[in-house]
Amino acid sequence: MGFAIAGALALGMGLGFVLASATYARELARMAGFLRGRDPDSNARMTVDALGPGLRELAGAVNDELDRATGERVRALTAQQEFQRDLSALSHDIRTPLTGAKGYLQLAREEATPDRRGDDLAAAQDRIDATTALLDQLFAFTRAGDPDLALELAPVAVRPLVERVLLAHHPAFERLGWEPALRFEDDRFTIDADEAQLGRVFENLVVNAVRHGSGAPVIEQREGRVTVSNRVEHPELIDAGRLFERFYQADAARCGGGTGLGLATAARLARAMALELTATLDGDVLTIALTSQGGRG
Repeated sequence: MGFAIAGALALGMGLGFVLASATYARELARMAGFLRGRDPDSNARMTVDALGPGLRELAGAVNDELDRATGERVRALTAQQEFQRDLSALSHDIRTPLTGAKGYLQLAREEATPDRRGDDLAAAQDRIDATTALLDQLFAFTRAGDPDLALELAPVAVRPLVERVLLAHHPAFERLGWEPALRFEDDRFTIDADEAQLGRVFENLVVNAVRHGSGAPVIEQREGRVTVSNRVEHPELIDAGRLFERFYQADAARCGGGTGLGLATAARLARAMALELTATLDGDVLTIALTSQGGRG
């Protein structure tokens, strides 16, 4: 009698195992079919028809991966659309001075007076120079993002570097009637960086202050932080959180020319040297701070 009961139990357990295995096999096959036949652009998610240990966890893990893939696809599509819009804005910025240059050259050909012909040619040259400057900025932005960009990192004395940058812009400051202020807590303060590229960072920050500011820049160093601050005429048009986006000036905040690549290039170069640029707006004073990503100067 005992053997019969034991045999029946064993038989029942065996049949249960076979049935469970068959159910698992069908469910796994259905899941595999779902993945093979799923439209990559759809939001369809994997479901579980048969309950069993591990199946729900497996479906959840698959759905998490599908969600991540969908998020990446959406971000890539958004980035592509933004890049196309940015290129369109840049194309307009390049085409405008070229069209002007073409017009002045046409006038020069038709002008009989030598002095006026010279004025037309000079105006055409100015617009060609503006186009060259735009292309130079685009090249600098692209090069700053090159993973193979050669950098020679070493302690760089910041104050003398900033002084050279300010001196190069003395004619612009004189024209505007501005007197830049340089305030260093430690005149021997250094930053581990590539000197040429760090100089380009400060160059772009000063150019931004001259081009878009309404007051002389104040450059300060405290502990491991260097800031460039200046008053701006239309603070309501500035989104400090977007200042380092490429082509940002293509929107309503444009108030002084350029491509909108200067600060984006500076931010790229800073990141390449383990530095970070951040921007804050306090009333009508815009402050851009340079710090090391590790929080040390």
